[in-house]
Amino acid sequence: MPSLTLRLYLDPKGRLGPGKIELLEQIAATGSISAAARAMEMSYKRAWDLVEEMKDMFGKPLVVAKTGGKHGGGAELTEVGEQVIRQFRDMERAVYEAAAPHIKALQAEADTK
Repeated sequence: MPSLTLRLYLDPKGRLGPGKIELLEQIAATGSISAAARAMEMSYKRAWDLVEEMKDMFGKPLVVAKTGGKHGGGAELTEVGEQVIRQFRDMERAVYEAAAPHIKALQAEADTK
């Protein structure tokens, strides 16, 4: 089954693709940057660096870390973080729907070889 990957280049700010979006989704699901990193099999430092990169890209935080306490710390998405996920996933669906007939035709052509 062919697939299509969307990566958005926000020049000169940086790139936004499925990995960063998945990280945001994992943070939302787990309430933790470290748990999200473990779920994606990446280091906490790498996850934190990506969160900071997205903050710089959009000029505002997409994730807010909560200070530890009796029940530990955690993290949650800001409204901007939630909006970035929604917009990226909507764009991804639109691109795939528009490209589906072309992907099917290319796959059929590849299958005849």
